[in-house]
Amino acid sequence: MRCVSTRGADSGSLSDAIATGLAHDGGLFLPERLPHVAVEGETLVRRAVSLLAPLFEGDVLAPQLEAICAGAFSFPATTRWLSADTGLLELFHGPTAAFKDFGARFLGETMSRLPRASQTTVLVATSGDTGAAVAAAFHRRPGFRVVILYPDGRVSQRQAHQLGAFGDNVRAFRVAGTFDDCQRLVKQAFSSDLRARQALVSANSISLGRLLPQMAYYAHASLEALAAGRASPSFVVPTGNLGNAVACLMARAMGAPIDRVVLATNANRVLPDFLATGRYEAQPSVATLANAMDVGAPSNVERLRALFPDVAGAVRADWVSDEAIRGCIRRTFETFGEVICPHTACGVEVLHRLRAEGVKGDFLVAATAHPAKFDTIVEPLVGRAVPPPAALGELLARPAHAEPMAATIEGLTQALAS
Repeated sequence: MRCVSTRGADSGSLSDAIATGLAHDGGLFLPERLPHVAVEGETLVRRAVSLLAPLFEGDVLAPQLEAICAGAFSFPATTRWLSADTGLLELFHGPTAAFKDFGARFLGETMSRLPRASQTTVLVATSGDTGAAVAAAFHRRPGFRVVILYPDGRVSQRQAHQLGAFGDNVRAFRVAGTFDDCQRLVKQAFSSDLRARQALVSANSISLGRLLPQMAYYAHASLEALAAGRASPSFVVPTGNLGNAVACLMARAMGAPIDRVVLATNANRVLPDFLATGRYEAQPSVATLANAMDVGAPSNVERLRALFPDVAGAVRADWVSDEAIRGCIRRTFETFGEVICPHTACGVEVLHRLRAEGVKGDFLVAATAHPAKFDTIVEPLVGRAVPPPAALGELLARPAHAEPMAATIEGLTQALAS
């Protein structure tokens, strides 16, 4: 399987695309086609192998795909039905309590098996969850160092602590700006001579190695629903940079039994506006309670448009205010006894609106992070403590340190050189 750039100028093997991260013409890599797959197996690992095997066919990594998936999908993606037709796809059971753990560990497993410079720098911009997942995936891996850029003051206290708690080969920088500034700096680095001088690889959702494995848990959950005697489920996907949502759409395009795909955003409403008007216009990002989705220029819009020219026919989107997020967290706890994070609440609120419109059928909301990561928001709304899972508690018990950085390419150059 060859890979192509969304801008048309690059092509190469899947391994090349994963190792390169961002295409040399500035575009994002995609498989040259999405083959239809009859996904087989009963476990998440086996289904991931079955779904991804055609994309890895003929690639140097193909013989190792099963081992890669076993290393990446070593924790569950659990479907839990809250009512007869509404459930959560719990994606937060990994080491950093967020869905990003799946893609980050897959990337770590693939990158460690590919030829590379003796010292490779994994550069990642994060709006909250990606950085910790990438740090965990590459922590103490020989030959790698991780450089995390996050917007100072725009992630939760526990997210910030996670980002600075790894040490060793992981360094965190708190950037004086927004996530969009962090993302812009990463793209600038890959478009400059820094890429070669520092042996940079990308770990954001611009990386195909992050995106492809995220298809697996959607295929797995939809097949689990069918095995339980349900019809093909629909998914509501909370999204910021759009990688998780594009992965769901790709899984459906490759044959996973998925009905509708609905996107939920916070007040950063670029995607709903784009689908409503047909015009994509990046906007300055707005700080919200669902901070990991505070993205005003989602990178994966480029993949979305390249894969699905009729975007409005492929997906629907809606946005949720902070007030509605708070109300949804309260209502979900009162109705189901379930505590959810602000990002998951965006998805649950959008589904609530669909039900009010009379939309029927089985829906799963992607529960993207454990609510304990957002304790200062969630606990006052539900009136109880939300203890962190064991792995998160372990990280929070460590000392943490992050260095300040200006939101300039000069600041990043200095950080990478230090």
